[in-house]
Amino acid sequence: MTFTHMLQRAHAQNQSLLCVGLDPDPARFPAKLKGDASRIYDFCAAIVDATADLAMAFKPQIAYFAAHRAEEQLERLMAHMKRVAPDVPVILDAKRGDIGSTAEQYAIEAFERYGADAVTLSPFMGFDSVQPYLKYHGKGAFLLCRTSNPGGDDLQNQRLASVDGQPLLYEHVARLAQGPWNENGQLGLVVGATYPKEIERVRELAPTLPLLIPGVGAQGGDAFATVRAGLRTDASGAMAGPVIVNSSRAILYASGGDDFAEAARTEALRTRETLNAARA
Repeated sequence: MTFTHMLQRAHAQNQSLLCVGLDPDPARFPAKLKGDASRIYDFCAAIVDATADLAMAFKPQIAYFAAHRAEEQLERLMAHMKRVAPDVPVILDAKRGDIGSTAEQYAIEAFERYGADAVTLSPFMGFDSVQPYLKYHGKGAFLLCRTSNPGGDDLQNQRLASVDGQPLLYEHVARLAQGPWNENGQLGLVVGATYPKEIERVRELAPTLPLLIPGVGAQGGDAFATVRAGLRTDASGAMAGPVIVNSSRAILYASGGDDFAEAARTEALRTRETLNAARA
């Protein structure tokens, strides 16, 4: 099964475009867990349990685990997600971007150590920084394309004078991912929700690729504009190019009390319904 098929199956099962981002910050944990990095697994597992039937994907951000020496807790969490939500793919947000044997080791980390279904990558060093991940058939790789941070303009929104048509850099990345780099149909793109016009442009250039779209929720991205810009369906109404809309902090920290998991579920349900309404 391809990663795109996994996304389509999860969407059909949970009627969802929502990706629940797992960015655990012990300083923001509810009172009984606050400041205790040894409880990262407990916090995240409770969020997963509360949202497993509402999510199209989960996206743990590796830095939030590594910063607290919690890689073993991440391994446990990955295994837990596979147990309680076996049909919901897990995207490891690592943004790796090296070449050669180093990239091979990062691929082993993502797909063998952690068992992720997909990983986020920086394409800045070119195709040989992406290729080692594509050796894992059935796994996905999301390339940073048009990110949601203001500083993305510094490079992504610059014209390439030496490329035919002088595209913007993010447009060139989208064309490469849709075309020659996508050898086995494993690639997707990361496009920020704060730039709906750019999402629409990326979708024009990459009509079939999955788009991972962060920035809805705490970052202020418009859910309706995001879905309308990125979602395309075929004649049967199925998603021709999936969109995975990520929300992290708004769900994780919906409550600072003992009801944090219930509050996370309420916020995830609200976001899922908003995204579905935009699709309708």
